[in-house]
Amino acid sequence: MKKIIQSFILLMLALSATTAFAQKDTLFHKNLEELVVTGQYKPQTLKKSVYQVRVINNERIKQSGASNIQQVLNSQVGFRFAADNTLGTTDVQLMGMSGRNVKILLDGVPMVDRGDTRESLNQIDVNSIERIEIVEGPMSVSYGSDALAGVINIITKKNKNNGFTLTAKVQEETAGSEYHAFNYKGVHQQNIGIDYKKNNWGFTAGGSHNDMNGYGGDAYGRDKEWLPKEQWLGNARISYDKGPLNIYYRTDLLHEDITDRGAINYGNYKAIDKKYSTNRFTNQLQGSYTFNKKLQMAATVAYTGYKRSTRTTRHDFEKNTDELSTGEGEQDISKFNSFVFRTTVQYQLSNQISLQPGVDINREAASGPRISNNPSITDYAAFISAEIKAGSRLSIRPGLRFIKNSVYDAPPVIPSINSKLIISKKFDLRFAYAYGFRSPALRELYFYFVDANHNVVGNPNLKAENSNSFNASLNWNALPKNNSSYSISLSGFYNAFNNQIDFALSSPTSNQYTYYNVNKAKTIGGTLENKYAYKNLESSLGFSYVGIFRKLYDEKDYTNETDKDFLWSPEVNASVSYNVNAIKTRFNLFYKYSGKKPQLVTGTNAANQPALLIAETAAYHLADLTGTTKINKYLSVNAGVKNIFDVTNVSNNAAVSTSVHNAGYNVAIGYGRSYFVGLNFQWNKK
Repeated sequence: MKKIIQSFILLMLALSATTAFAQKDTLFHKNLEELVVTGQYKPQTLKKSVYQVRVINNERIKQSGASNIQQVLNSQVGFRFAADNTLGTTDVQLMGMSGRNVKILLDGVPMVDRGDTRESLNQIDVNSIERIEIVEGPMSVSYGSDALAGVINIITKKNKNNGFTLTAKVQEETAGSEYHAFNYKGVHQQNIGIDYKKNNWGFTAGGSHNDMNGYGGDAYGRDKEWLPKEQWLGNARISYDKGPLNIYYRTDLLHEDITDRGAINYGNYKAIDKKYSTNRFTNQLQGSYTFNKKLQMAATVAYTGYKRSTRTTRHDFEKNTDELSTGEGEQDISKFNSFVFRTTVQYQLSNQISLQPGVDINREAASGPRISNNPSITDYAAFISAEIKAGSRLSIRPGLRFIKNSVYDAPPVIPSINSKLIISKKFDLRFAYAYGFRSPALRELYFYFVDANHNVVGNPNLKAENSNSFNASLNWNALPKNNSSYSISLSGFYNAFNNQIDFALSSPTSNQYTYYNVNKAKTIGGTLENKYAYKNLESSLGFSYVGIFRKLYDEKDYTNETDKDFLWSPEVNASVSYNVNAIKTRFNLFYKYSGKKPQLVTGTNAANQPALLIAETAAYHLADLTGTTKINKYLSVNAGVKNIFDVTNVSNNAAVSTSVHNAGYNVAIGYGRSYFVGLNFQWNKK
């Protein structure tokens, strides 16, 4: 593997040098002129931002034929997803850290999750997204708890031009080789949306229906490897924009059903069926007012309600009846709600100094049979940052956040500093340090989750996490020449955590898991990315290498079976997009290699003693080939092949299963090679 990595780096550097000499005056990549808002004082171009921001725009989302956000992010370097097919959910991992350290935002508003995974990421209508902004590294000063690994901000579509627009979409996809037209087997999607703007008023509304009938299973459509999932999503937005005032209200609704039809017990001709239903609604009111060129104010008020229920029945095939089961956790309703208030003021003291003070209040509450004492946590914070231009080349943004947490004694102050140095017209350097803080979430403190497949108990004695994090990036962008552009970015990060929260057995001889504080954890890694465009061609090539270190608080209770400090994992991704003007068609190829992923786990060794082991998930390749073509000014078609290498599961070579979900030794990746075709309609009236 080391030889492969070394050869790949040499190839990348050679490609960089060759292209650099051949294109002294090339175009800046058009993405550098995209406006970003995450962590910014005001909309800012990528090139001017002090943060290293990754943007996935609406065109890229359309080209992928994605039915959810996971499929959009899957080909991005640094991202990994872990599926729990027992519950039909999926978690995201970024920079070697789990989803609990990643802040998911919808237009800047934090999303609510019941469990430990960031399933909310796949409960957002992909058809309503304008772009996705990703900032890697701690954003605790700006966004508070959970933002240790970074922020994924989902930016929804806004009204742009006066007039009326009607859109509709139908997409059909196989699940591996399984398919039936428009219902039953396969993946079926429908969407409709309207957009209306007249002068200062704007209105958008949309709805989607996503239906996947699962994958695999027996001859009776039961005991499926991937559980059937059906989603109904809706959203509406009304806005008013006149002069210095901009204000809008938006609501997002979700109803989701995941069905687990168990295998038939031929001894009594009965089967256990489970249905997991989720209802989520998010309401947000956002506004800004520009007093003058130097002073602006913005505010957000949001409320989210979330409910997930579990209904378990025993189906009798002889009598064709259903009865509720009585096992632990088999009938359950969990409710969460979240209130967010945030306001900021942007004030320009001079051409060299701007200030942004703000207040951020977050309250989260929960209730349910498996949640102790209807708990709540409120986080009060005041923060301030400044953007200082030290001459024409250097920008510095220091920041401080002051926190009062209703459950924990938070650090008196959380600092950060970001900087950007323009070395030349082609080169710029970014460097950042941030202190991170994360209070334990309600689910980690009080959630009691025990059933046939899970045995997880919250720990009310958890300590808060904190971290010291450093990241840097060096970017080179060619100058314009001959309708081509080239850029290369080299970035690295280092994170050192104290009291990081993770899973462990309650004791070496127990089968019950709980949350606990790791004494120390570290992640370190680097990424090298190349982008090249010439006329109708766009391409990219990237590589990352991430190492993880963990030291458990109770290592003395286990025999250490490994002497490795850091456990390393590589990734490679690439994309090629080419537009054939003669047939009005764009072809796209997206590729991702995820190398072996080792992980330190607790379990038992060959002598049946409690031990620290390395569980290694095997490497795998993912690739999608898609095409989009215009039929006329109203209709377009997209089609393609997903998961070309037909990956379903990859092995985990741990001697003993240490998964909290007790779902075996294979890691679920996908439902095999699938084919899709979609028809898109758009009608505009000025």
